[in-house]
Amino acid sequence: MTATPQTPARTYEVRTYGCQMNVHDSERLTGLLEDAGYAAAPAGEQADVVVFNTCAVRENADNKLYGNLSHLAPVKAKRPGMQIAVGGCMAQKDRDTIVERAPYVDVVFGTHNIGSLPALLDRARSQEEAQVEILESLSVFPSTLPTKRDSAYAAWVSISVGCNNTCTFCIVPSLRGKETDRRPGDILAEIRALVAEGVTEVTLLGQNVNAYGVEFGDRQAFSKLLRACGEIEGLERVRFTSPHPAEFTDDVIEAMAQTPNVMPQLHMPLQSGSDRVLKAMRRSYRQAKFLGIIERVRAAMPHAAISTDIIVGFPGETEEDFQATLDVVRRARFANAYTFQYSIRPGTPAATMPDQIAPEVVKDRYQRLVAVVEEIAWEESKKLVGRTVELMVSEGEGRKDRATARLSGRGPDNRLVHFAADFSGVEADSVRPGDMVTVQVTYAAPHHLVADGPVLAVRRTRAGDAWERRTSAPPAPSGVGLGMPSIGAPAPLPPAPACG
Repeated sequence: MTATPQTPARTYEVRTYGCQMNVHDSERLTGLLEDAGYAAAPAGEQADVVVFNTCAVRENADNKLYGNLSHLAPVKAKRPGMQIAVGGCMAQKDRDTIVERAPYVDVVFGTHNIGSLPALLDRARSQEEAQVEILESLSVFPSTLPTKRDSAYAAWVSISVGCNNTCTFCIVPSLRGKETDRRPGDILAEIRALVAEGVTEVTLLGQNVNAYGVEFGDRQAFSKLLRACGEIEGLERVRFTSPHPAEFTDDVIEAMAQTPNVMPQLHMPLQSGSDRVLKAMRRSYRQAKFLGIIERVRAAMPHAAISTDIIVGFPGETEEDFQATLDVVRRARFANAYTFQYSIRPGTPAATMPDQIAPEVVKDRYQRLVAVVEEIAWEESKKLVGRTVELMVSEGEGRKDRATARLSGRGPDNRLVHFAADFSGVEADSVRPGDMVTVQVTYAAPHHLVADGPVLAVRRTRAGDAWERRTSAPPAPSGVGLGMPSIGAPAPLPPAPACG
């Protein structure tokens, strides 16, 4: 599709749901569409092409998808030429039913062929019939596709796709396929290119990120990759998500502790503290191993912030099993925990297990778990009051910043800090997203910190320069609606169960 002065570019909007992998895929979808001549729809205007990048992990994901599609049906009926495309995990799973249930959908594409979207849209328009293309395996690694990144200063970098685990509650491996690893040279080349553009923080991304190297037989490939990232000049912060406890080895802990730009932050999915439930989940570790990893991480990095995922109410979970989870939470002292009430995911082995837990029992356990998690997170946050921290200034993360006259940033441990825009003590009167500021923490809440004193230091960065170049250019309206907690930088963690 090529726009001419007589035929303005068709506009697009991408609506994204789910985990970081989906967010990163949407950056590629927008890059593909713009490379094909589409333009982002102006805010408040109906796009010519609406793309749903779907999730199959969240509860009632299918109902939400079809509900959103039904809202667009009358809009499309009044707009000749409008197209609707559905991709992502739900498309991969429900390939045969989406067009049947929503016959006004023009394109259905899977997780393995996002690069086909522009061609499928063209074909659907010329042939005037729905196009469904679902591949069972990757034909090209997604990172080779055009990408329009949401942030000028921070970026996702995919190091692998797919997963070789068989967790009974998770449908992702059947939708994303077996693990496929990128070559280290390709990953490092992408990171160097991002740094040359002004990016100073990268998050290495994989469904089971620390299993990286399994495809080419190097069990220490992930720790080697972390160390190699430490040698890239201009790269200030390296993070990764999500690892699996079963493959988390001491060489990774050593690489984290010994590589200055690898941040002291770890998201380690627990899922359950009960050995019996972990076995039923097919999680190939037990409570003792998990706590041993936490202990060794803290020994190597005393100030590391550790977060996790926990599911309550898994089929067959007893009160004793639940108490084992609470015990691990108290001993591990997580800085944050993403907690979930188990619900049946069609297509998973757990969906047909006996002893499904009554919803009222699941809800009660969930509420008790959240209370303990919040209490511990708050206690851990209070330990940071009075500490001086360097923050990377962020964009769009402080929902109340305008009302409180504060700005926001992330510390090395990825904690969110809202800080006073008080530059009276430094030779600066403002900062940009991507710049670094030093502040002193004055108040702690369970999920954020506050620094209400004067800014102690400001360091303008290449990342801030990149943000300024992007925002000072003629404004390009955003057409990417991300169903995530923040826009403008990779969200620190997904509000959905990690595959790890």
